[in-house]
Amino acid sequence: MQPFLEYVVKGLVQNPEAVSITSALREGTTVYELRLHPTDVGKIIGRQGMTINALRSLLQAGSAKQGLRCAVEIVED
Repeated sequence: MQPFLEYVVKGLVQNPEAVSITSALREGTTVYELRLHPTDVGKIIGRQGMTINALRSLLQAGSAKQGLRCAVEIVED
């Protein structure tokens, strides 16, 4: 699922070279942590969170087909 997530996120941002995705296993769920350029955070969140919610829905649907549980978090350093 990580390559899919990386492909989608890099297509949405203006600074794709700054995109970094790390995965962590928490309580049986794979959590993908997005690190982005500060100007791209708003693009990924979207208006009223619509973009990040759509991204989470796609990830959940794809992972459910594989029998996995996944989540996405945006990490701001």
